[in-house]
Amino acid sequence: METYVENAKQIINEVSKVIIGKNYIIAKVLTAILAKGHILIEDIPGVGKTTLALAFSKAMDLEHNRLQFTPDVLPTDVIGYHLLNKDGDGYQFKPGPVMCNLFLADEINRTSPKSQSALLEVMEEGTVTVDSITKEVPRPFTVIATQNPVGSIGTQMLPESQLDRFMIKLTMGYPDIRSEVNMLKGRQKVNPMATVQRVVGKEDILNMQAMVEKVFIHETIYDYIVNIVMQTRMHPFIELGLSPRGTIALTNMAKATAFIHNRDYLIPDDVRGVFRDVASHRMLLKPKARLNDLTMDRMVEVILQQVQAPRVG
Repeated sequence: METYVENAKQIINEVSKVIIGKNYIIAKVLTAILAKGHILIEDIPGVGKTTLALAFSKAMDLEHNRLQFTPDVLPTDVIGYHLLNKDGDGYQFKPGPVMCNLFLADEINRTSPKSQSALLEVMEEGTVTVDSITKEVPRPFTVIATQNPVGSIGTQMLPESQLDRFMIKLTMGYPDIRSEVNMLKGRQKVNPMATVQRVVGKEDILNMQAMVEKVFIHETIYDYIVNIVMQTRMHPFIELGLSPRGTIALTNMAKATAFIHNRDYLIPDDVRGVFRDVASHRMLLKPKARLNDLTMDRMVEVILQQVQAPRVG
């Protein structure tokens, strides 16, 4: 376990060569990958969302594909299609870009709901179905999707059913002054992406994911997780709380956090540290929450304060 934990730290170091000053975000993305989850990054253009995904694919030696979602993208452009052979004696499957280890869905909210829905099956079950024929995607498999929250012209909001399939939602934000200066200096002589080294391979990632699954959870921690989730469903200012899928996502993210911190057991801080990332895109606030100046971030803090964490002996 110690070897793989060290590998996780090395992956963060390699990705930080191109994404400067955002180690917190890098660690959260790695945590989601180890938890077998998918990541939604909502931010303005140019802050490094695409670069982040490419750096991870290189450091983890993953086959990656990128698809720029536009209004004319069709579902078959995502998952693939069957093409009649030249001799006419059958059909051959032409895989879409989703048939890889790391799929980057760039500006996913700029395509039609029909094309967005092409990802529903593959994100949940790891398979694609074309003409009633089901095929498995390579393992490990992760979707990193990006969307621009500012330019609303020509965009289609993701439905709650699809948002719920993303384990976490992140916002990268602008770099601080020193990080941006270092970014400029680092690009004067060499492309930082060329300096990213391979740390692990696909089998290593699968082994790390298997270790995350074995992280021990005490009965009191199970109760703590469910009590937090129940607060999102019962709070008078919340219209829509976490689904059971959200409960599973919170648990798996917390287990991956424990693994990265070289622990084979869960503590309450693991749960608290990932709750915002797991819950913010799954909850809907009622209008009266805004009237009381309750933002989503503030609501997350309120819920965590209302549920007492168990003591760890």
